[in-house]
Amino acid sequence: MEESMEEEEGGSYEAMMDDQNHNNWEAAVDRFRRPPPPLQPIPASSREPPGGQLLAVPTVSVDRKGPKEGLAMGPPPESNGVIMMLKSCDGAATVAKAAPASTPSSTININTSTSKFLMNVITIEDYKSTYWPKLDGAIDQLLTQSPGDYIPISYEQIYSCVYKCVCQQHSEQMYSDLIKKITNHLERVSKELQASPPDLYIERFNIALGQYMGALQSIVPLFIYMNKFYIETKLNRDLKDDLIKLFTEHVAEKHICSLMPLLLEAQSTPFQVTPSTMANIVKGLYTLRPEWAQMAPTLFSKFIPNILPPAVESELSEYAAQDQKLQRELIQNGFMRGDQSRKRAGDELAYSNSSACASSRGYR
Repeated sequence: MEESMEEEEGGSYEAMMDDQNHNNWEAAVDRFRRPPPPLQPIPASSREPPGGQLLAVPTVSVDRKGPKEGLAMGPPPESNGVIMMLKSCDGAATVAKAAPASTPSSTININTSTSKFLMNVITIEDYKSTYWPKLDGAIDQLLTQSPGDYIPISYEQIYSCVYKCVCQQHSEQMYSDLIKKITNHLERVSKELQASPPDLYIERFNIALGQYMGALQSIVPLFIYMNKFYIETKLNRDLKDDLIKLFTEHVAEKHICSLMPLLLEAQSTPFQVTPSTMANIVKGLYTLRPEWAQMAPTLFSKFIPNILPPAVESELSEYAAQDQKLQRELIQNGFMRGDQSRKRAGDELAYSNSSACASSRGYR
């Protein structure tokens, strides 16, 4: 009896456990059969991939890259946009486009930088209407100023104009305008010299020569940037040499045949022309063209060394005679030698010979 009851209780417990297991299995099967609930979208601002790293790269950095394994290409980037690369823990990467920057200051405006560059471009019209007129006026003042005069021009402004024109590829036009400007000036100077009377010819030629050489000392430094990057580089010349050549061709060559006889005549008459004027003209002519010294070697030898051949001992008496003649001419023109009462007898001849030798060495 007891054994039968135990068997019944044991059978009912097993049956109950089987029913419970069966119900659990049915519930599990039903859960897998039902479709999963839809996921709620997460706002982009609060989305943080677990274990991911946010990398921001410019849009131009992915324009030419093709699709790679594990890399999903996003939509094409817009202007001023930023590509966001999300690198997850397992090595896969996704690309997402971030929204454009909200503030104008944080974006790069290519149009603005381009417009600033275009604003600095100097066209040929700008050069002719703005820059060259400034240079033209300054050159006029430099060519016509007298030595020691003050001219109200800004050397910094003129140098800046030259620098900008050279940087904007206007060197050739500027060099052509400079040569044309100075050539016209020298032609006017030559016509004025031709109309000068003989008694003023030498003095006016000296003024024109000194004024032009003084102007070159200011003009050449102002155009040094053009000289360095255009004349020396492309023309293989020097600006100062070119400007001196202009004076030689347009002034000196036209007047050398009329000037040299007047210089020789002035040399024979002491102090008809001041020594400083004579020295300036002779040295200037020798600078312009050294071969002109052969037209009057005696005259040039008084101001330029090594023009005449070396002195020889056999010609010392001739040199002494020339010095005595010069002394007599000076006395005839009112130049006295001073008090000679304390001079010892016999010193006259010795003084004359020693002065002749010294002067002959100085001339030669």
